[in-house]
Parts: sequence; C-alpha cells; structure tokens
Amino acid sequence: MDKFIIRGGNPLVGTVHVSGAKNSALPCMAAAILTEEEVTLENIPQVRDIATERRLLASMGAAVELHEPVTPGDGFSAAPQNHTTISCRSLSDPVARYEIVKTMRASSLVLGALIARTGAARVAMPGGCAIGGRPIDQHIKGLEKMGAVIVQQHGYLEASAPRLRGAHIVFDRITVTGTEDLLMAAVLAEGETLLENCAREPEVVDLAGLLAAMGAKIQGAGTSMIRVQGVARLHGARYRINPDRIEAGTFLIAGAITGGDLIVANCNTEHLGAMIAKLSEAGARIDALGPDSVRVRGAAQLRSADISTEEYPGFPTDMQAQYMALATQAEGVSLVRENIFENRFMHVQELVRMGASIKVDGNTATVRGPARLSSAAVMCSDLRASASLVLAALVADGESVVDRVYHMDRGYERIEEKLRGVGAQIQRMGNVFAPRPEKPINQPA
Repeated sequence: MDKFIIRGGNPLVGTVHVSGAKNSALPCMAAAILTEEEVTLENIPQVRDIATERRLLASMGAAVELHEPVTPGDGFSAAPQNHTTISCRSLSDPVARYEIVKTMRASSLVLGALIARTGAARVAMPGGCAIGGRPIDQHIKGLEKMGAVIVQQHGYLEASAPRLRGAHIVFDRITVTGTEDLLMAAVLAEGETLLENCAREPEVVDLAGLLAAMGAKIQGAGTSMIRVQGVARLHGARYRINPDRIEAGTFLIAGAITGGDLIVANCNTEHLGAMIAKLSEAGARIDALGPDSVRVRGAAQLRSADISTEEYPGFPTDMQAQYMALATQAEGVSLVRENIFENRFMHVQELVRMGASIKVDGNTATVRGPARLSSAAVMCSDLRASASLVLAALVADGESVVDRVYHMDRGYERIEEKLRGVGAQIQRMGNVFAPRPEKPINQPA
C-alpha cells in the first residue's frame, strides 16, 4: 500500500499546473452513454476514479480509449494535453457492477443515462469515501416522477422505463449528483422537464455544456432552475473539461501554509471566489494573473478566519479539511463549520496527533493556532482528508509518513510530482499508481 514520506519546512516556490476536474469528468463520461456516436473529452485527469469509470463503461460494452498527454519535460511544466474517446454504440450489458463501483460515487451518475438510452438499468448502490450517508433518494424520486419503475434489492437499483417523460421536479435539498443524473435523463425524455432547487456548481455547468454540444436543449444551467426540452437523439461531440477548482484551492492553501510564492496555473479563477476571499482574510496575498492563473504568497503570520461550508458559490465542503490544516498555523481561534456532510471531520484526530489543537462539537471544529506541528505517522481516511494531512506534513518538523494515499489518488493526479516540482520534500513509497492503459479498453473488465 502506497504512502508518502514528507519532510516539512520548505516554502513552495514556482508554478504548478492544475489538471482537469475529476468531478466534471465523471458525469461527462457517463453522458457518453446517451449517444451511439463517439464522444471525445479533453483535459481528463488521470486519477483512480477516472480509471474506475473507464472500467465501468467498458464492462457495459463501450469502447474507451485514452490518448496520452503530450507535454514537454517532466509533464508538469505545462498543462497536460490529453483526451479520451468513448464510443457507446453498443451497450450490451447495462449493469453497473458492485465490484467495479464500490470505491466511488459515480455509479449513481449512470442511472439516469442508462434508463434514458436503453430503457433499463441495474446499478449497484454507490460506494466511495465514508464522509456521510449521501443518499440518492432524490435521484430515485425524480426518475420515478419521469415514469421509471425502480426497485431496490440485493444492493442494486433495478430500473425500467419504455421512455422517460418530462416532469416538474423540485429537489427537496440541493444535490450535485442528483441534478446531474436527472439532467442526463431529461435530455432524451419526451417533452419538457423543469428542475428546481438545482445545484449551481461549475461541474453541473460543465456537464450541461457537453450535453448542449451533443444536441441537447438546456436552459438555466448554473442557476437554481434548469429547463430541458427533450430530443429524440443526441450526436457525438468534442468537449474540454474545466480545470479542477478543488485541486487549485488545495495548491493555493499549500502556497499560503508554507509561506511560499506559488503560481497556480491552468485554473479558472471565476470558480475560486470563496476560497480566494477566505485566504485573503487569513492574511495570504492573492493576485489574479489572468483568467487562468493566480499567485499566492504566504504571510509572516496567518490570521484566524472562520469558514462555513455551503453549496456553490459558498465555501466548498471539499476544501474544508485543507482549510483546517491552514487554520492550525493561524494566530487565534478559527471556527470550521461543516454544513454539507455529517461525518467529515475524520482528519481531525490525525491532525491532533501531529500537535494541532482542535475540538469538535457537532458540526463545528474549533481550531486554536498557531500550533507547532511535529512529524508523525498518519492515516488517510478519505480523499480530502488525505490532502489536509499532506498540507500539515509540509509544515511539520521532521519527516512524516502519510499512509493509505490511494484515497488521494482517487482525485489528485500525481500530486507528489507536482509538489516536488515546486520545492516540497515528498516521496512516494510503494507501487506507483499508473492509471494509463496500454491498449484501448473495449472488453468487459
């Protein structure tokens, strides 16, 4: 099992490039199910969740081909130029098997697309990080309102519908994957679908952009109300995935927490507003260098600043753990409130083992700083918790061991190489994760 060996104390200096958004790429890959023609996606990150999604699509009968990135030097001196082609001409087996999807949440994203395209689906209940229940009842309610018959048994959702019908659906609560799933179902449904209380995240807008390029008729993506006029068929398309705003935010915190001078390139600064505002409040100096690049410089002493996670455009839950690492180095008391997931403080005890002063009461963590962190052996519990422990290790005295980094490999593309390129002392021990296949995937996994 891979682990990182990190010696803290080095300020990060230089330029780091952000990969494509994993949370955009996954639904966009699922959207390829909706057409018999070829879909080409550019800027796909090469992370474990993407490799799992490739296997999932291949197991259904799709042909998936990854085209290697062409980059100078070590591959991280410029943004990777890669693309993936997906052909779902034949979907011989519309089943999302548990043994494939048990490590991630993306199984729920193929449910709506499979029903819309084939009229039937058998999808394993989703797995992934243990950061809360994250129920998919909103997916099921919406699809049933569109005419699907769904039965849950033996750990699977079994669904059928001769053809989905447009409907007026109001989400009981904001859900990103629910919005994406029903959006994919609606584009091939008969008539008009109106979705209310939708998620506004950039990843939803990314998916809508691809679907529009495929011929879908969508209005309002990025707002709380989305209107979809169903069409009889979709065609192939080529689409470029947005940069990963969570990876960009993680690097911004890395520059600030280490007192460095870091340029985060190949990002979309419009998606980073809440993170940039909070880092500025904490004393870091942030300068936008254009629409796709931002510079962060650390302060002599970071200041405490409270955060409260919210749906976009608020402070993202996927940045809460990383910000908590930063708060351990800030002067004063910072309150970190988690309003999205009920079990997303599992990194706290590992940070405490490194010397952090953190107390948790319900959905609020009280962080007192600055703490002098010391090296320790720590364990990753989920994707974003992994990032927080790496950030803490970058400023800890001595050499830390961060174990079970396969969690981090789910969403960060070769992060140790990127960090090492800007001055971090970090090495991977174990079997280096290499997600790129030697041949196109066109057979069941």
